[in-house]
Amino acid sequence: MYHEHPLRILRYSAKNIWLLLFPLLRGIQAFHFDPEGIYAWLRGAWFDILILGVIIMFGLVRWNFSRIDITEDSIVHREGVLLRVRTAIPISSISVAIAEYPLLLIPFRGVRFSCDTRAGLLKSIDMKLLVTRKVAAQLMKCVPEVDRKKKLADIPKADIWSVLLFSVFFSSGFSGAVYIAAFFFKGGDIAQDIITRSLSRLTETTSKLTFGVLQKIPATAIAVGIFFIAAWLLSFIVNLFRYSRFHVESDSKSLNIGCGVINRRVYKITSDHINFTDLRQNLIMKLCGAVTVNINCAGYGADSQHLPVLMPIKRERKLGRSLEPLGVVGGVKLDFRPSPAGIGSYIFWPVAAALAIFPLSDLLSEFFPRWAELSLFAAIMLEIPTVWLVAVKTTATFTSGVSIYDKKLVIRCSHWTAFHTVIADKENVVKVQIYQSFLQKPSRRCTLCVWLCGETVAKYRVRALRLRDAAKIVELLEHDVRHKNEKN
Repeated sequence: MYHEHPLRILRYSAKNIWLLLFPLLRGIQAFHFDPEGIYAWLRGAWFDILILGVIIMFGLVRWNFSRIDITEDSIVHREGVLLRVRTAIPISSISVAIAEYPLLLIPFRGVRFSCDTRAGLLKSIDMKLLVTRKVAAQLMKCVPEVDRKKKLADIPKADIWSVLLFSVFFSSGFSGAVYIAAFFFKGGDIAQDIITRSLSRLTETTSKLTFGVLQKIPATAIAVGIFFIAAWLLSFIVNLFRYSRFHVESDSKSLNIGCGVINRRVYKITSDHINFTDLRQNLIMKLCGAVTVNINCAGYGADSQHLPVLMPIKRERKLGRSLEPLGVVGGVKLDFRPSPAGIGSYIFWPVAAALAIFPLSDLLSEFFPRWAELSLFAAIMLEIPTVWLVAVKTTATFTSGVSIYDKKLVIRCSHWTAFHTVIADKENVVKVQIYQSFLQKPSRRCTLCVWLCGETVAKYRVRALRLRDAAKIVELLEHDVRHKNEKN
C-alpha cells in the first residue's frame, strides 16, 4: 500500500481555504493603525493559527485516507473520508501510462502519474495521482515494458531539425499571428486616416482631444500586432521545449515515448490499443514530401497542450518499413480516387467565397464611403486565406482516395487546410455512409464518410468518388450501405 506525495496535503487543504474568511473578518474588525489595534490583533492571533491548523488537518486526514494498492492484475486508488471512492483499473485494460516530471517538482522528488483506458467519455483521464519517484516507478512497472531483445530496429530518429520544423508548423497561431499582426500594422494607419477625416469636422474646442485619440491609434494597433507575434514566438519556444529530446522505442506489443526538457514526459503505450495512425501535412509539407506521424490512442494527447505525435516532421519516403508493426504504412497506391470531373465538390465553396469578397467590399464602400479604404484592406486580408484554401482543395482533388488491402484501410483526404493519410484496421471502422446530393446524382458521384473508433468522433470524408467505387469500398469493409440524400 502506498500514499500519494505529501504535497497533496496542500491540494486537499486548499479545498477548505474558505475557512480563512473568519480570520479575515476578525482582522478587519480588530486591526487599527495604532498600538492598541496592533496589540488587539496579535492577542487574537491564536484564532487565526487555529483556523490554519484546522485547514491543514483536513488536508492531512484526506491525504491519509488516499491510498494506492498495486495488485497482480490492477491498480486501485481509494480516497475519501466519509464517502469512500474506490477506483480500480485492470492492468490489461491500460492503454497509456504517463509519468510526468515537472521542473518545479524535481526538488521534492514528485511525479505526476496518470493512466487511461478505452473506457469513459471524451478525453477524460481515468486516474491521476501525484506520487513520489519510488511509487511512480512501481506504477510504471505495471505496464509491460519494451523487450530490449525484440525491439524494432531502424526506427527513424527525431533530430533537432525535425523537432524545430515541427514546432514552427504546429505552434499556435503560426500563420494567424503574422496575419493578424499585418492587419493591425496596416489597419492602424487606415483607422487613423478614417477617424482623422471624421474628427476634422469637430469644432476647435475638441482639437486637443482629437489629437490625443489619434496619437493612440497607431501605437495601439502596433502593440496588438506585436502581441500576436510574441504570442506565436512564445508558443514556438514552449513547443520546442515540449518536444525536444523526443525518443521512441518499440517492440510488437509496447511503445515507449519520451519528450520534453523542462517538463519531461514518459509514455508507455499498449500497441494493440492504438486505434489508427494519421500522417498529417499542410500544403507546404505536402509539396516537400514531409509528414508528421500521429496516433489515435486513449490517453495519448488527451489534453489540448500535447499532440499525439509518434514521429515529428520527417520525409515520408524516409519513414521506412520499421513502423509497419505500429500501423504506419508508406507508399500505398490508392485503389479508388475521386473523379477529376468532381473537382467542384472540393473547390465550389472556397471559389465562391473568393469571388464574393471584393464585390461585397465594393457594396459596403458604396453604403459607407468613409470606410472604403478599411473595407478594401479587410477584403485583401480575407482573400489571402480563401485563395490558400482553394489551392489546398484543388490539391486534395488529385491526392485524395481510398485503398484497402489485407486487413488495412487507407484514407487520404483533407479537412480545412490539413491533409490526412489515415491508416486503420478494418475492424476499427465503426460506420460507413454514402452521401449523394441531387447535383451528384446525374454524374453518379458521391461522398464517402468513414467513422473510426476512438474516444472522440473520428470522421473522414472523401468527396467525388464514383458511386460504384464507394459501393465496392463498403463491400470490402463488410459494412452495410447507408444512403443519405444531402442538399447543397
